[in-house]
Amino acid sequence: MLVADSSVWIDFFSGTQSSAADQLARLLQAGEWRIVVPDLVMFEVLRGFRLEGDARRAHALMAGFEIESTGGPALALAAAQHYRALRTAGHTVRSAPDVLLATFCIDRDYALLHNDGDFLVFEALRGLKGWSAHAAPPNESWSSP
Repeated sequence: MLVADSSVWIDFFSGTQSSAADQLARLLQAGEWRIVVPDLVMFEVLRGFRLEGDARRAHALMAGFEIESTGGPALALAAAQHYRALRTAGHTVRSAPDVLLATFCIDRDYALLHNDGDFLVFEALRGLKGWSAHAAPPNESWSSP
């Protein structure tokens, strides 16, 4: 299973050239990965549209994938533990939603396609299966056909 960070979706929908958005486009076209859209990512993406028609089209595409909830007390507790552990190790993650998303992916063993440096520390120290825009694709064992 694969999750794309909101910044990747935003670049994809806005037509912004980025290697992560290009990778997402290739993945969507190939259909080789099962893509999960966390509700938090859907919120972050859809809130930015100025035109309702654009928001509806984006929602229609995202709703075609598995939508999963990122809420709940267990995830909140785990996210807080990850944040504190990283802070103790000298790394302060700037974005609370990024902490929740990384924890969601770690908890479910999902790969995360991103272009955000905050996720790199989760990869190095907390077990996140990250797929940055500049890295090789995750190995076959991460894929869920």
